[in-house]
Amino acid sequence: MKEKLVKGARKVLPQGSVRKLEDSYRKARVKAVSARYGYPARGLKVIAVTGTNGKTTTINYINSIMKAAGHKTAMFSTALIEIDGVERANDLNRTVPLTVELYEFFRDAKKAKVDYVVLEITSHALHQHKLDGVPIEAAIMTNLTQDHLDYHKTMEEYAAAKALLFKGNPRYIVLNHDDAWFEYYDQFDAGEQKMTYGEHENAEARIVRTKLYKKGSEADVTFDHQTKLELATHLPGKFNISNMTAAATIAYLLGVSVNDIISGVADLEAVPGRFEHVDTGDKGYEVVVDYAHTPDALEKLLETAQSITKNRVILVFGATGDRDKGKRPVMGEIAARLADRIIVTDEESYSEEPRGIREAIIEGIEKVGAGGKMMEIADRREAIAKALSIATNGDMILVTGMGHEQFRIINGKKEPWNDAAVVKEIISQKTSRT
Repeated sequence: MKEKLVKGARKVLPQGSVRKLEDSYRKARVKAVSARYGYPARGLKVIAVTGTNGKTTTINYINSIMKAAGHKTAMFSTALIEIDGVERANDLNRTVPLTVELYEFFRDAKKAKVDYVVLEITSHALHQHKLDGVPIEAAIMTNLTQDHLDYHKTMEEYAAAKALLFKGNPRYIVLNHDDAWFEYYDQFDAGEQKMTYGEHENAEARIVRTKLYKKGSEADVTFDHQTKLELATHLPGKFNISNMTAAATIAYLLGVSVNDIISGVADLEAVPGRFEHVDTGDKGYEVVVDYAHTPDALEKLLETAQSITKNRVILVFGATGDRDKGKRPVMGEIAARLADRIIVTDEESYSEEPRGIREAIIEGIEKVGAGGKMMEIADRREAIAKALSIATNGDMILVTGMGHEQFRIINGKKEPWNDAAVVKEIISQKTSRT
């Protein structure tokens, strides 16, 4: 009913009037839901992480660190939802949780008497006022790169939506000094203290040494030019060192001890769908499932894979329908530049024609003359099976775009799907036949 009313209003009213009506409705909706659940966010200490990439991994690091420090926590991320140590997969398959879902989470967190709530915050949630009235103890910005322009239209509008988190004057602010949009977010003041992190020489939590392994990373991080932490994580890649440092920085501001920060980082063994290794037995090649669905995320993932892989990097990927179309050829170009073999396939088409999505990606690949190392296989299961069939000793197969998700939407219909489970199933079938 609501969707029909919205569509009808958009047809007959000027765009500015529609926007005002939507804002009014959303603000009233949040207030009503909050009241229904007894204003559950009041009194909670909320640590909120926003940014284009790295949000999920960063809040999992924060959650792990705070638990290592003896705190009771609640976490709501794209991949996992956890309250007082009880964890479940997030199978909502939505960028933004429904207002009711969010406030049910706050209610349950309050009942559990947690010390900290750690939230992954999207630009959509901020723009749609879902965090109105939620007290933000600490706000962290990971980075800003191209995504969601189907919704925000321009990078400036996208940046402004993220900035709503910092305009609320949170007690603590943590910013990525290495990010291209750092100065934009540095204009906002914290209620008590702001701190920056990164490899930049002026970062207050400065990454001074890094070492990458096939199944992990190390980094030395110096805080305020005096306190040095030697951090080691199970998660590979420089991008995860950045995520780890963001988490360590907010923990440092909140008074967590150095030893607890080190232990908490080391305790996080994996995040579903984030450089997730799939057991291939003794096949000799590796398979990694990753949620990378933006140009920046795909580029960083491929760079990491190339740096730790002995032989070829074989990429299986596509793009989501009804989303930012401009990034598709860009991701095609990135794949062409950094992958050794490419299989373009379907992801989630929603209501869009899948062939057009693939064609936009292929356009980017062919633009840089890399069509010869690409094949197009629409069926995602067949595409994964093909990658497994051509992999040889020392190769790494990357299956990207869906990560942790438990189902996908094709032509408006929901069907069960998980990349890691499909990989295991195909390998198991091949093994049983031999």
